[in-house]
Order: sequence, then structure tokens, then C-alpha cells
Amino acid sequence: MPSKYIREYIEKFTAVLQLIKEREFEQFIHALEGAYERNATIFVFGNGGSGVNASHFVADFNKGVRYKKDKRFKVICLNDNMPIISAYANDLSYNDIFIEQLKNLMTKDDMVIGISGSGNSENVLKAIRYANTKGATTFGLCGYGGGALKDTVQKSLVVNSDDMQKVEDAHAVVLHCAMQWFMNK
Repeated sequence: MPSKYIREYIEKFTAVLQLIKEREFEQFIHALEGAYERNATIFVFGNGGSGVNASHFVADFNKGVRYKKDKRFKVICLNDNMPIISAYANDLSYNDIFIEQLKNLMTKDDMVIGISGSGNSENVLKAIRYANTKGATTFGLCGYGGGALKDTVQKSLVVNSDDMQKVEDAHAVVLHCAMQWFMNK
């Protein structure tokens, strides 16, 4: 029965949300506050559903958080420009689609957020490693225990689930919570 299935999904998803560590969310908020205070650009990116969350985060923070206010967040999603992505993927490698954009745009004062449900997306990891070597602030949103991303970024928020859809759903909730935190601040 579909009604039973959705009820079970919601129950399991609620259990996943309960596992989110408040300390990791606070670290995320503090990192975003730091970027905002120093007028840094925040770069965010991911693949598939994580890329959708990255795009949505940009809309929420660039428009929703500081709408009608003088000082605003500056957030750029690196998975939104398909011509540049396909050019780098074709001419270099799909693993270079994010790092090459950071080489053009990022400074040491910026913040770089990698989103990877598995925590093991090589193109995300490669860009985070680059950002670390250049002195940027790095943060990861990941699932599945964190994967390699958890150990590559400076700080992370790990959704402890091995169900990709619930990880992506939880990342959306975390990003919406962050948006509302700053909107109501």
C-alpha cells in the first residue's frame, strides 16, 4: 500500500534526522557567519541530488536570507554552469569540473562547501583538497558515515544513513535550517 510506504519512509527519515549532531550544525552556522562577516564568496557544489541541494542553497542564501538588506551573502554553485562543466569534462576529466572553476574564482578568504551523499565523489574531493592547499575554509555535507570527504574537509556535517534519498533529504533540511537561522537573525 502506498499509504503504508510513505508512513514508513517518514518514520525512517525522522529517525535519520534525530542522528544529526547539533555541534556539527553549529559549526556549519559559524563557518557561514565567518564567510559572511569577511565578505567571502561561498562556493558550493555536488553531483546529482547533492547538486540540486547546492543549487537550492544558492537561491535560498542569495535571495531569501538577505533580501531587502544592504549586506548579502555571496554564494556561487559550481554545478550550475553546464557549458563550463561539459568543457572541462570533455577536455580534461569529469573529476576536474569543480577544481578548475575554483582555480579561476576562489581566494584564500573564501568558503568551499562540498556536498556528497556518499562522501566519496572524486570531483568533490579534488576541489576540496585544492581549496585546503590555498587556505580557504572547507566544509562537507555527507552521508554514509562521511566517506573520504569527512576526513578531507576542515569541518563536516555527517548524516548517518546509508540510504541516499534520506541523506539528500536530510541535507535539504539542514540547508533550510541554516537559511532560516540567518533569515531570522
